[in-house]
Amino acid sequence: MTIKEKQDEIIADFSFFEDWMDKYEYIIQLGKELPLIDEAFKTDDKLIKGCQSRVWMHAEEKEGKVLFSADSDALITKGLVSLVIKVLSGHSAEDIHNADIYFIDQIGLKSHLSPTRSNGLLSMLKQMKLYALALKTRHQLEK
Repeated sequence: MTIKEKQDEIIADFSFFEDWMDKYEYIIQLGKELPLIDEAFKTDDKLIKGCQSRVWMHAEEKEGKVLFSADSDALITKGLVSLVIKVLSGHSAEDIHNADIYFIDQIGLKSHLSPTRSNGLLSMLKQMKLYALALKTRHQLEK
């Protein structure tokens, strides 16, 4: 499934909920289902800067695909990181770096988050794209 297809699937999932309390409950549920980051990666250098909550993120590459894992100490934030991992994990560094992330605006998430949570979500996406850029650059240097 492409990054675009995953975003479209999330948009469709969120369209089933009529009010934001239900959407928040869904986000919290996604956070509970997030495969946890290995405890060895819950270090200060893996913390996302710009998040009000503590969010750890790890990226590794396997067979040309970038795989992300994460955890947070806040339920909503854990759900938010779960959403962005669902969209971007398992794709090439090139695809992640070049991805147009539109689902956040489409589901109305940006306008329903506090400014600090919204900034945190953008920080998560920025960090994921930076990981992808670093991997992409490494590949180019190895050629």
